Formats: sequence, C-alpha cells, structure tokens
Amino acid sequence: MNANTDLREIFFNECEELLEVLSDGIAQMESGEASLDTVNAVFRAVHSIKGGAGAFGLDALVEFAHGFENTLDDMRSGKLETTPRIVELLYMASDRLADLVESARDRQECDPAESKSLLEQLAALSGGPSTMSSPSEPETEVDFAPMTLDFSLDLPDVGGSDGTHEFRFTPSKELYSSGNDPALLFRALSEIGEMNITADTSCVPPLLDHPWDQAFLAWDITLSSEKTQDDILEVFEFVDGMCQIEFKEIPHNPTEGSSRAEEPDPEPETVPQAAEPVQPPAPPVAEGIKPKKTGESSGPNTTIRVDLDRVDRLINLVGELVISEAMLTQSISEVTVPSGSKVETALTTLKQLSSEIQERVMAIRAQPIKFLFQRMSRIVRESSQATSKQARLTTEGEMTEVDKTVIERLADPLTHMIRNAVDHGLEKPEKRLELGKPEKGEIILSAAHRSGRVVIELKDDGAGINRPKVKALAISKGLIPSDLEMSDTEIDNLLFLPGFSTADAVSNLSGRGVGMDVVRSEIQSLGGRVSIQSTPGHGTTVTISLPLTLAVLEGMVVQVAGETLVVPTTALRETIRGRSATIHQMGSGDKVLAMRGELIPIVDLGERLGFRSTPQDLDKLVFLLVESDADKRTAIAVDRVVDQREVVIKGLEANYGRIDGVAAATILGDGRIALIVDTDQLAAPGPSRSSAPMFT
Repeated sequence: MNANTDLREIFFNECEELLEVLSDGIAQMESGEASLDTVNAVFRAVHSIKGGAGAFGLDALVEFAHGFENTLDDMRSGKLETTPRIVELLYMASDRLADLVESARDRQECDPAESKSLLEQLAALSGGPSTMSSPSEPETEVDFAPMTLDFSLDLPDVGGSDGTHEFRFTPSKELYSSGNDPALLFRALSEIGEMNITADTSCVPPLLDHPWDQAFLAWDITLSSEKTQDDILEVFEFVDGMCQIEFKEIPHNPTEGSSRAEEPDPEPETVPQAAEPVQPPAPPVAEGIKPKKTGESSGPNTTIRVDLDRVDRLINLVGELVISEAMLTQSISEVTVPSGSKVETALTTLKQLSSEIQERVMAIRAQPIKFLFQRMSRIVRESSQATSKQARLTTEGEMTEVDKTVIERLADPLTHMIRNAVDHGLEKPEKRLELGKPEKGEIILSAAHRSGRVVIELKDDGAGINRPKVKALAISKGLIPSDLEMSDTEIDNLLFLPGFSTADAVSNLSGRGVGMDVVRSEIQSLGGRVSIQSTPGHGTTVTISLPLTLAVLEGMVVQVAGETLVVPTTALRETIRGRSATIHQMGSGDKVLAMRGELIPIVDLGERLGFRSTPQDLDKLVFLLVESDADKRTAIAVDRVVDQREVVIKGLEANYGRIDGVAAATILGDGRIALIVDTDQLAAPGPSRSSAPMFT
C-alpha cells in the first residue's frame, strides 16, 4: 500500500468522525440548544471534509461541501436564523454529504442531479445563486494595483496587549483547485482576534496575460490575540501543503522592561517548509507550517489508529495464552505442589496477568454505539417521508461500548426494526391527534450494559401489535394450525416467522415478507436474543440482548455420555437435580418438568446430539433450565455439572462446517476440545425437537 493510499484511508476514517460531529451539531440546532460554537463546529466539520477531498481530487464532494458550508457561513454570520425548514435541509445535506463520502471511498459515481437540487435549495435560503459550476462571462482587461482590505471586524476583543502577530499568507494554485477559499480562512482567523489584512497584488499580471492555472496573490496579516502561533497555524491545518506562512517576530513593548526592546528588529522569520508533498497534495504534510519540536505537543494524543486485522490477531494470540495458562494450571494440579510454594505463587500471578491482558485486549475492540445510532436517525427521516408520517428519534446510552464486529452487524437488524416501527407502529398524524397523542410519533433507541451483556431497546408510542390480525394472517398463510391456543407473547413472536408480513401492500419499506425473521437470524448469529413486548394503543418494544464480545463466553461445563460440553450461562436460569424434580409423561414418549405451575419440555442433551440412543433414568440426571429468545423454557438434561468458567470461543464454520445444535467450540485446560451448545436451537419448538440426532 503506497503513501497516497494510506493517506486516503486516514482521510475517510477522519470523515466518519467529522460526520459524527456534523450530526451532533444539527441535532443540537433542532433541539434549540445550539450556540454559535455549535454552528462553528458544524462549519469546520464540513470545511475539513472539503479540504481533504480537494487534496484527493474528489470534485463532486468538494463542490457539494462548498455549497453546504456557504449556508453554514450565513448562519455563523447571522444572515440565516435556525428554523425547522433550515434544520430539515441541513439534515438532508448531511445525509447527502455522507453518501458522497461513501461513494468516494468506494470509488463509485454518484448522481449529480440530487446534489444540484439540494444545493439550489440551500442557495435559495440566502437568496443567492446555486454554487454549481457554470460558464463564466468574458472579462475585459483590468490593471491591478496594490490595495488594502480592512478586515477589522466588529467582534469582542479577545486579544491582549502583548499578543500581536504579523505574518504573510501565500496560497499556492493547489489551494484554489481543491475548492478552498481564502476568505473563509480569514473569517476563521477573525474568531480568535482583531486583524488587519493587506492584499499584495503587485505580482498579478494584466488580465489578458493572466495564466488561469497560476496563483499570484498574497496577504500580509496583523492579528491581535492572546493565542499562540500554533493556534494560528491550526486555522490553516486543512490547507497543509497548499500555502506558505511567514511569521515576523514583533519586538516587545519597551515599557514592559524587556531587554530586547532596544535590539533592532529582526529579519522576518520564515517558517521552515516541509518536503514537497506527493501528488495529490497530502493533507497531513504542511508546506510552510512550523514543525513542532521533539516532545512538543499542542494537546494530549489519546488515540491511535490500528488496523482491525491486527487487533483480531492479537485477540487470537491472547486467547491462546489463556488456553495455555489453563493447561498449565491443569498440569500442575496433577502433581503434588506444596501450598505457598514459588510455583503456586507464580501460577497465581500468571492467572491474574493473563486475565487482565485478556480483559484489556477485548476492550480495544469496544467502541461507542453512537455512530450506529446516528445512522438510524437518517432511517427514521427517510421512513417518515416514505410513509407521510412524522417521527422523532431519541437516543439514550449512546456511549455504551460494544464490540466493533457486533456494531457493524447490527446495522441491518436495526434498520429493519426502525422501518417496521415507522411503517407498522406509528399512526398517521391525523389519527394520532384523534387519539390524543402528539402529532409527531416518538421512537426511543437505547443501549445499556446489564449483567455482562449489551441490551438494546427500540420503543415506539404507536398503535402496538394487532394480535387478532397477526394470528389470522398466520393461520391464512398456513404458518400455524387454526385451532392452536396461543398466549400474547406467542402471538407477538409470530412476527419473527419467515415470510410473515402484516403489510396490506408491497412498498419500499415492507410487505415482501422479509424483515423481522432477518433480524432474529442475524442476532442469533451474534450469540444474542431478541424479544417483543407490545401494549395495544401504547406502542411496542423490541429488545436485543447481545454478548459484550464475540471472543469470550461464560459457560457451564457439563458431561454427557462421557463427552464434555459447554452450555452458555446467558440463557441459563437455574439448575435442578432430577431426583428432586416432578416429571410427567406426555404422549408417546415426551416428558415434561412440572415447575411453579408450568410444564417445561425436557431435552436429553446426550440423546439429542446423538451421543447415546438409550434413554437415561432422569432421576440421575441434572436439569439446566434455559430460556430462549422467544421466552420458551426448556429443561436440558445432562449427566453432571463440572464447573462454571470463562472459555475462549473457537468458530467451527471456517475450519469444519455448521453443526445443528452446536454454536462453536473451545479448548479446555486439559487440551481437550469441548463443543459449545446452541441452547436456542435445542429449545426450538415444533418438528425440530423430534428430528434425527445431530451426531451419529
């Protein structure tokens, strides 16, 4: 990978952060909590994206960002007030900017018509023309003379008596070709102090002899501010490599008693220039920007970018370390080691260190779920427009950290859920008003850590699930028998059946029978569970429960027919000895556990997985009471429980294949491989329970 490719990747990674800042700022504007600092932050985010895009020749992205920042600049200067219409357009522009960034990253073309239409709407806010490029009128010859532009703006005095900076700003032709505007840089400078600017036009040739692809202007700037030179250079950081900055040292005031007051004025100090950048100009390399000295820092650098594959390899090595530590512990336990010996002390220290290393490495993959939640705001807006409904998304627990892999694979399930909430859950505005509800429906998306898992909830205040309609549709589609008695929870879970849909007509959002079954399948593949609760007339809540990480699992080690298996404790509710349980015979051979007024089906794990064919005496077995994501309880019968421990997950699909009833595998301390049981599949209702053994 060459330098340009590396820098390009860095740019797009930074775009994700800048788009997050942009989304946060617009949300604050919508809530009425935005200040001028918020508008400035949004402007800088768009300007940063434009500057980087220009360096890589991403013209479509540069052009749209330029028009977008013009509107934001009008908001900064007070020409535009924040209104619902402006916020709506800002959201649309933010979405479009994200699309252009994604298209540029994937090297795909993006339809310019949508960008042009949106830029025209933004330009209309200020009463100005669209920023889309158009042919220019021929110009007559004009002779230029040096001129002075007075940029002493009416701003609060933020400078000090000893904080005068004089410097020359000389842009290169690349600065203009990348879509940057010196006037916007000057406006940014005006925010940190009072300034005077003189434009040097002495090098500008007559207009008819003017080379169109060259730059001849320079500006001499005097800035009064308490800020340092490094603070001033930060204004120009987005045009690094495309300009030259020359500072002149200002002598101290003689009244301050400085010994340097009597010294002659030094010659203007030219800030050392960095090496010429590769083409296209590389944003991180600044020509004319003063390099920091060794050990000097403008602020704490608390993050680094690391390729995800490297993190995965590190996690895998740590997993092997944990397995080796468990094997060493097992080996030492088989020999006689005096209590308190150096070996025992060293082994205890090793256990603590390996456990802490494992925990810290797992935390590297953890990321706040905020960026994913922000993407869902767009889904709500688009779904609302498609259905002519009004909806507002409220997020809670945005900083909850989740494994990066989990976050990436949650995008599709959450998209399905939100579209269903808007399309099927929320009522039309006029209907909501009739019911005494606010005209705009509310959708709440929240995340939290609970009992070692991540719980994500999506709530809406809509009509809730129409259970009679759901059951009737399931019967008409042949999904359930017509005479089947079902609880409210069982009816709600019919929504997860493949091919089930309550939509009356096919639309862009729903009606094709693909939706909630995809949600359940994806969540189950992540080792999670999903459930639905609904109150007619008051709304629906969909709850997703996920493991904190996909690399480590808390499990119950059990033995069945001489085989060692691991049952995840996430679904485990309690254990019961067979001799103290009340067991009933049902039908030809099925047995159930009577417990607290409920009949719970029993699954002999050894028989189900094909480890044995002869039924065992249930009085001698141990029942593990597990609960599936459909709130179905099942008693899994095992020979005995060994212990409970944290195990490292090893996938089977890549090296062996998919096995029904088995989620993954692990390596125990004695070196043996133990299969990790898929409790949801074992507890699945219907024909699968009486299917053939999974191992033969």
